[in-house]
Amino acid sequence: MAGTIYVALSGMRTRMAQLDRVAADIANEGTAGYKGERAGQIAVERPSFDAVLNAAVDTVQDAPSVDFRPGVILPTGRDLDVALDGKGFFVVQTPAGPRYTRNGSFTRSSDGTLVTWDKQPVLGQNGPIKVGDGPITLHDDGSISVNRVAVGRLQVVDFEDYTNMAREEGGRFRAPAGATPTPVSGTFVRNGALEQSNVSVTQRIASMIEVSRSFEALQRGITLMSNDIDARAISELGRR
Repeated sequence: MAGTIYVALSGMRTRMAQLDRVAADIANEGTAGYKGERAGQIAVERPSFDAVLNAAVDTVQDAPSVDFRPGVILPTGRDLDVALDGKGFFVVQTPAGPRYTRNGSFTRSSDGTLVTWDKQPVLGQNGPIKVGDGPITLHDDGSISVNRVAVGRLQVVDFEDYTNMAREEGGRFRAPAGATPTPVSGTFVRNGALEQSNVSVTQRIASMIEVSRSFEALQRGITLMSNDIDARAISELGRR
């Protein structure tokens, strides 16, 4: 197979990954605290092709790039909806260890613990927070009162570098090994509101159209190259 066809095929593979990424962003446009992501790609040479004087450079997937810019904060009127106005993440305790999220859509477990949508405890300064059954008051510094009695304070942390933060389900992120979260200063905790996804559906649909057209162009290129090679082979063999 000609090296140019390998190049086109590798390009089609990366375009498929980009389409998957765009589709995931559009599907999560309504997920609180969700951060958009761009699929990365890099060029990789095939040294073995040089031996037959047929150079080829593959386009392969690279590490994705997450857009950590904040989304718009909108009021919900629900006392267990919380948004961060500024930098930082809420800390969630999971069976795999602490995870970090901007999704502040919390609820109460059967034992009165403040938990996420999938029942994972939300961590305060001293561990999981027990909020019981009474009316909740949440203050700008993250402290929580139930029936005017302080029950804890939300743990809000940040990282110096987001580059290697790994995305997980539910809008959560896993910190890279060795990364140390630090307490946030200057961030306000807004009660009765949620940070919306930072995905622009209009932009992502435009990206989907662009990637789709690029995929189709590569597909047409492979068809033309294959037909041209076959036609020449038949013509030359027929002459001989």
